[in-house]
Amino acid sequence: MTILKNNALSLLLLGAVAVALPACKKKEGCTDPLATNYDPDADKDCCCEYAPVNTGGTIEVTANITSNTTWTSNNKYLLKGFIYVEDGATLTIQPGTIIKGDKPTKGTLIVKRGGRLIADGTASQPIVFTSNQAAGSRDYGDWGGIILCGRAPHNQPSDPIIEGGVDAQYGGTDPNDNSGILRYVRIEFAGIPFQPNQEINGLTMGGVGRGTTIEHIQVSYCGDDSYEWFGGTVNARNLIAFRGWDDDFDQDFGWQGKVQFAVSLRDPNVADQSSSNGFECDNDAAGNAVAPYSQGTWSNVSIFGPKADAGTTVNAQYARALHLRRNTQTRVFNSVFAGYPTGLYIDGNSTQANATNGDLMFRNNVIAGMGTSLNVPSGQNWDQAAITSWFNTSGWNNTVYANNSELQVAAPFNLTAPNFLPNAGSPLLSGADFTWSPLTDSFFTPVTYRGAFGSTDWTAGWANWNPQTTNY
Repeated sequence: MTILKNNALSLLLLGAVAVALPACKKKEGCTDPLATNYDPDADKDCCCEYAPVNTGGTIEVTANITSNTTWTSNNKYLLKGFIYVEDGATLTIQPGTIIKGDKPTKGTLIVKRGGRLIADGTASQPIVFTSNQAAGSRDYGDWGGIILCGRAPHNQPSDPIIEGGVDAQYGGTDPNDNSGILRYVRIEFAGIPFQPNQEINGLTMGGVGRGTTIEHIQVSYCGDDSYEWFGGTVNARNLIAFRGWDDDFDQDFGWQGKVQFAVSLRDPNVADQSSSNGFECDNDAAGNAVAPYSQGTWSNVSIFGPKADAGTTVNAQYARALHLRRNTQTRVFNSVFAGYPTGLYIDGNSTQANATNGDLMFRNNVIAGMGTSLNVPSGQNWDQAAITSWFNTSGWNNTVYANNSELQVAAPFNLTAPNFLPNAGSPLLSGADFTWSPLTDSFFTPVTYRGAFGSTDWTAGWANWNPQTTNY
């Protein structure tokens, strides 16, 4: 009873104090961080003001991205100079957004380690990075390209600066590092050489980890390599390299990712003085025996080179569908390579040793329409007989066709409207094998066909085969 009386008395005293004290007035101000008059000290919302919405104008991007930023599809964006997405910042780009690279300043988008790019388009609304030049006057290398830098491993003695003359290191110890999402993205008329061996490619990936999503990407009319990996573990699907200048898929410094479904098509008149290839694969520039080894795993690739048939005149700088060299351990399965002066070229005693001991693998593949299907440099351990014997190892199911027509693919060399689907009766519609140990993890989708296409054209609706005339 005494306790109840005391509690009641306490409540009466508190009520009296509450009546006696004046009410506290909250500070009014704008509490919305997106407003121009945002007040971080305000605790009662009032009178927010906003900048006018840009509906279709072009926004010049001249400053680095230092905080979370969104680019919206109702605007166009012009990259002027090197634009960095800094460590800790995320740049999000809405589906359907157009981003152009400034030609005089070689606009380039560089995502540093710890930064992220979320460019998640759709098949009906791809995100497009392209030239700022008018339709009809666009050209190779009108702007820089996209560079992603991550914290996944490489095989260099210290974390390098990514090539291309930019200020961004790559590499680390996290194979699962996440640099963001690139999905349904087109990259057109990019790729510039600042100096020898210092080029910006269409899409450059340095130490990018497998937490990153790379799917449905088209790189077109690139002034250097369409894609290049420098170390890292990032995987990718549904890649297009279209009418590039140098190599389609370049792999260096211990990249150990996986790719399924990739296609390239080349212009017979355009090639690089360094020799243009479908694949160019190195462990490092000196071919050192250093881990992690360049051991990218590929399945369901279609490489259509410059030679539609034996009578096609091609640029003399075209070289090989696959140049595997400098101690690489690349593994290729269920793929087709057609229309180059040379098909498979295994270069160097260390690379040949990797092939002999099974670290470099080439299985269930088709080579067609080559000047020379298989080759090695003179004066090394292998000769023509050795590579031929290796290629034809029982159970590996590799095949050579003299002519591209034997592939029975609809129109793979059409430069303005390619059709990569195999016709009924094509030998590519069967023969795939996913029992090889590098293909048994969950990343790969087992299919029956070899090459990048069965009965479905995964380029339909989002790829652009004539960006020169597109009115952006």
